[in-house]
Amino acid sequence: MTTITDTTVGPQTPDGWAAGTWTIDPAHTVVSFSVRHLMSRVRGTFTDVSGQIVTDLDSARSAATAVIATASVNTGNQTRDGHLRSADFFDAERYPRMRFASRALRPVAGSWTLSGELTIRDVTRPVDLEVEFLGSDPTGLQGEPRIGFSARATLSRRDFGITFGLVADGTKIVVADEIDIALDIEAFLNA
Repeated sequence: MTTITDTTVGPQTPDGWAAGTWTIDPAHTVVSFSVRHLMSRVRGTFTDVSGQIVTDLDSARSAATAVIATASVNTGNQTRDGHLRSADFFDAERYPRMRFASRALRPVAGSWTLSGELTIRDVTRPVDLEVEFLGSDPTGLQGEPRIGFSARATLSRRDFGITFGLVADGTKIVVADEIDIALDIEAFLNA
């Protein structure tokens, strides 16, 4: 079994930081979003997420990748979920996955920014995630080391070619352009 390497913290590494290669645990990870719809907000999640996090004692050399199945969108309303899977939004049949690959992790004013590239509907754009390190547990569940993070970002769906519900003359927007994204991630150490 792979063990957590030395957890001595460096100048840019928070207390509890553990170096290793971690697999995202989909049972303990939530990928959620919220967007304005007319005069309210719609919230939802994606239930099928996978990926890997590599943490290094030099946090600048850390990295993350993730894949989210677009058909796993769940807003609690089957009709709306079907519409989100359609060509108006994710076009899940043609584009079954969203992908994220990090490029850099850097400390910013007491937190972290994870810069990377997000691909939705085969359109790739740069994205900055504001990241909070939640800690590590060397014994975790049933002796399995764990690590946790949360991340937030606001995206423009127009940047990815998703424009359904945006009215050009500004008179009535059915679905807003800006999407708030929240990620709560738990990962286990690769064996």
